[in-house]
Amino acid sequence: MGTIDVKGKSYEIDEDGFLVNPEDWNMDVANYFAEVEGIDMTDAHWEVVNFLRDYFQQFNIAPMIKILVKEIGKKMGPDKGNTKYLYQLYPSGPAKQACKIAGLPKPTGCV
Repeated sequence: MGTIDVKGKSYEIDEDGFLVNPEDWNMDVANYFAEVEGIDMTDAHWEVVNFLRDYFQQFNIAPMIKILVKEIGKKMGPDKGNTKYLYQLYPSGPAKQACKIAGLPKPTGCV
């Protein structure tokens, strides 16, 4: 385990670089992870991050890509609930990369 420093505050991360404590998440942490991941956050990116945070709060799990696509499709429609759209936003893996930015644990099923 390690730490990251964001605006003078330290946050604990696991061996994969995910926040250890999701409750430590804030916009500064999200923007830090986005920068590290090479993501220029747009409203579409934030929409996915906010969806993931709501999902985690409700189910206490970070969804793997298959579930993420299905659930986003239910809530936001088929234009956004598909792998092509999500990979355009998060090219290194929508579930993994978006969960990291959202301050959530690494999704199950991610390598």
